[in-house]
Amino acid sequence: MGSMNTSLLNDNFWAKKQVLVTGHTGFKGSWLSLWLSRLSARVTGISIEPNTNPNLYTQLNLIKRIENHHIADIRNGAKVAEIVKACRPDVVFHLAAQPLVRRSYEQPLSTWETNVQGCLNLLEALKKSDKKCAVVMITTDKVYENNNWDFGYRECDRLGGVDPYSASKAAAELAISSWRASFCGKGSQQTEHLEIATARAGNVIGGGDWSEDRIIPDAIRALTAGQPISIRNPQATRPWQHVLEPLSGYMRLAEALLNESKKDISHQSLCEAFNFGPKIESNLSVSRLIEQILKHWPGNYIDLPSVNEPHESHRLNLQIDKAYHRLNWQPKWSFITTVEKTVNWYKKTNNGHDPYECCLEDIKDYTSQSTPD
Repeated sequence: MGSMNTSLLNDNFWAKKQVLVTGHTGFKGSWLSLWLSRLSARVTGISIEPNTNPNLYTQLNLIKRIENHHIADIRNGAKVAEIVKACRPDVVFHLAAQPLVRRSYEQPLSTWETNVQGCLNLLEALKKSDKKCAVVMITTDKVYENNNWDFGYRECDRLGGVDPYSASKAAAELAISSWRASFCGKGSQQTEHLEIATARAGNVIGGGDWSEDRIIPDAIRALTAGQPISIRNPQATRPWQHVLEPLSGYMRLAEALLNESKKDISHQSLCEAFNFGPKIESNLSVSRLIEQILKHWPGNYIDLPSVNEPHESHRLNLQIDKAYHRLNWQPKWSFITTVEKTVNWYKKTNNGHDPYECCLEDIKDYTSQSTPD
């Protein structure tokens, strides 16, 4: 890919837009809500209470920075419909999910209900509106039937999933595609006001993730306590990317969905799936990630044998040509920059810096960079 200018988000587009973010109390949802609020969007959030302490939503004091904050379960269709009716969104970002592979083995039914029924509840609520709306439904890179290929998965590759999380997200993709084909168009059962696409990101890292069973927060907790970092699958490869990368892709996709006549956008329909992954050089092993972390925060790590561990994919990679050619989107930050920004966020906040200011600094650095590393 070339080094095209990637400063493509239209800041003016977001001013005063009614934007609904589901899962706004989560890691990615908090970053997205903050970014949108800084662009003067009128953000409404639907989510359950933050389930970690600390959590980025509270650290950023987002309850005072967004317009409306609703604690509600996406599985509650009536409540979702009530909030959507009141909000009348121009743009929807659906991030609410049960996002953890290992937890999905412990809570398979609630994982399926949240990740599939939650999507359909939201779409049914939006169907009742008559306002033109761009809907970006976020799934995951794990929706693909994993064959441990050396090359990346394309949006047209077969969906699958062994663990309940991956399979439920693949099922969500099918449910969204079916719903869109059935109800978006012309006819007695159709609606013409919704532009619906799905987005599949890589393994997202960045400051403010405090989830369990994720390599970055687990590493930071160990380093803060002066303990070695425990890693389960050191040779497993993942497409590591900073959280701002896919968020910029989601926002770019939403802009394009509402205005497909832009000169730099193909006239081909964008109501499809899009991968938003990192550069190929960022598809590296867990051990390489840990080694890079330790360059910025000295410590040690130990390999823990994977005995009786639930199944997780060994090799995972995304192709992003479609987003590049159809949306003029590509990642900006290299693997080295991504890890540096991530670790520095935790180091700064651990030393007393304001998490809000640290996030704003990262957003400023990201948006001001016109070409990729």
